[in-house]
Amino acid sequence: MATTQVKAFGTEAPEAALQQMNIERRNVTPKDVEIEILFCGVCHSDLHTARNDWGGTIYPAVPGHEIVGKVSSIGAEVSKFKVGDLVGVGCIVDSCKTCDSCKQDLEQYCLNGFTGTYNGKDKHSGKQTFGGYSEKVTVNEEFVLHIPKNLDLAAAAPLLCAGVTTWSPLKHWNVKEGSKVAVVGLGGLGHMAIKLAKGLGASVTLFSRTPDKIADAKELGADEVVISTDDSQMKSVAGKFDLIIDTVPYVHDINPYVATLNISGTLVLVGYLGPLEPFLNSVPMILGRKSVAGSVIGGIAETQEMLDFCGKHNIVSEIEMINMQDINASYERMLKSDVKYRFVIDMASLK
Repeated sequence: MATTQVKAFGTEAPEAALQQMNIERRNVTPKDVEIEILFCGVCHSDLHTARNDWGGTIYPAVPGHEIVGKVSSIGAEVSKFKVGDLVGVGCIVDSCKTCDSCKQDLEQYCLNGFTGTYNGKDKHSGKQTFGGYSEKVTVNEEFVLHIPKNLDLAAAAPLLCAGVTTWSPLKHWNVKEGSKVAVVGLGGLGHMAIKLAKGLGASVTLFSRTPDKIADAKELGADEVVISTDDSQMKSVAGKFDLIIDTVPYVHDINPYVATLNISGTLVLVGYLGPLEPFLNSVPMILGRKSVAGSVIGGIAETQEMLDFCGKHNIVSEIEMINMQDINASYERMLKSDVKYRFVIDMASLK
């Protein structure tokens, strides 16, 4: 298959720094869209993949799945896009399209496994996929998204992962005008959860361990902040919330939050993957028909719905722009939560 060499930033090993390298991109097939990448958000998953924290990383690895750019070329059968369109690519660049999940526009739960934007297996070339820390990417048109023209392009990039990761549970659990939603953790995911829940008309509370997030949370649209380490504050919201979106990326005790769910309420984990410690106490769940659930990213139709909603309500991520050459320092800062609230790479710096 014909390929083109493009500049990228990636890593050769778990302990190695990211550095400039050349990678192969496939030339457009009839259904492909080639995208000149303008901006790419930096997600915690990028860091975990680069450092093989989850196992299974194929090296060299080029992360990046919050991609915004401009269509530079299209295949002969492409009907949804034209050269010059502003587009996005999220975490998925292909799926089987035939399983029950794919037929329901739930490609993120493809029963045969979706193709990740990076560290996946390209169905066309049989080689691994490389992410958005690069000049260009070639993607099947079914997995490319329209970016509303009124949105700031750089600040729209994190919507492709952080945005849809929080939008999907808000929609699945029918958050609407008057719903009571709480968010655990104020980072890349948490700040998007607040903005989107507020946009849907919900009353929004942030759970924070320390009071230093109160002003920031209210500026983002939170109606209330509850300090989760303060027993009296936690008791004051017992039985209150319809939905809690828990964005914390490490193991933590979720039992105190379950107590704040109302009857039939749900706590959904979107940040942490792994066993729960301490154990989940089932008593409050059984006595109040409460649920603890999980959710990951969103399907393509849902992601487009979220982008259109953000266009209508002018919702974007709060970002700090960096040059591609600053990525290693940015990873270290991200580990310390030293960013408000998402790094976005200006890909012009790679040129």
